[in-house]
Amino acid sequence: MENTIKLNANKEISVPPVAKLIGFEPVEVKNGETVFTLKTKEAHFNPMGTVHGGILCDLADAAMGVAYATLLNEHETFTTVELKINYLKPIWKTTLKAHAVVVKKGSSIGLIDCSIYDENMSLIAKASSTCMTLKGKNAKNR
Repeated sequence: MENTIKLNANKEISVPPVAKLIGFEPVEVKNGETVFTLKTKEAHFNPMGTVHGGILCDLADAAMGVAYATLLNEHETFTTVELKINYLKPIWKTTLKAHAVVVKKGSSIGLIDCSIYDENMSLIAKASSTCMTLKGKNAKNR
């Protein structure tokens, strides 16, 4: 895994520590769109023996956040103000693919959509996120 994620020609960010902890990584980063992958393992399982929903939520949140960040200006940052996920089927050991797309980026609020697929490209979860763009002193050190 690389140490940085290139958001655009002028901006890159550090790979967040949670990516290393969980094991997901960006494989495609374009303007307003990302693809992240995760090879699930037993450490990701819940007590029922399937991948824990929080792991799927972390994967989607990261993919959506980076997709949104690709559209920010140089001195802007963001924060997630709402996150929703629907789990569509249980999964075990597989390679997950999270595809996030910015649906709309306004001057202060954006909507991002994410679909998570298993290795057979079967849809296993659908997530959406609302992000707020932070500017000026609100963006400093974030």
